[in-house]
Amino acid sequence: MLLLCPPPSTQPLIRTNVHIRSKFPSHQPLKVHAMAKEGSERGNGAIETAAIVGGLVATPVIGWSLYTLKTTGCGLPPGPGGSIGAIEGVSYLVVVAIVGWSLYTKSKTGSGLPNGPFGLLGAVEGLSYLSLLAIVVVFGLQFFQQGSIPGPLPSDQCFG
Repeated sequence: MLLLCPPPSTQPLIRTNVHIRSKFPSHQPLKVHAMAKEGSERGNGAIETAAIVGGLVATPVIGWSLYTLKTTGCGLPPGPGGSIGAIEGVSYLVVVAIVGWSLYTKSKTGSGLPNGPFGLLGAVEGLSYLSLLAIVVVFGLQFFQQGSIPGPLPSDQCFG
């Protein structure tokens, strides 16, 4: 008896329990959502408030100090118990700190400080930069006209 079989290339392949399983049950593309914080969210609420209050107090004090320095050649008088002189010194430090914070934030995020409530932090940032510019101009003029700038402590030349 002769059996006729088709040639081997045309025979169907028989698979026995061969399953390819994926690690993911679905073949749909994976969707990824990333969300950033909104500018209005509070991350540094206490720091922002302190910077706003400090900046709003410091910039007029620095204006008064620079006007006094330019007109009299001396800084603000010490005041009772040195309180006015202390406010003057702290005001300069506050402005330098706000400008430093702004520059640090600008280098990390590409933009300056957030606006803060009612835009006050942005306003304080701008006023601090203007105060720093005024400090450089008035101190430079004082140095070229008088040969020096007054020290941080009251001297006999000014308050003797």
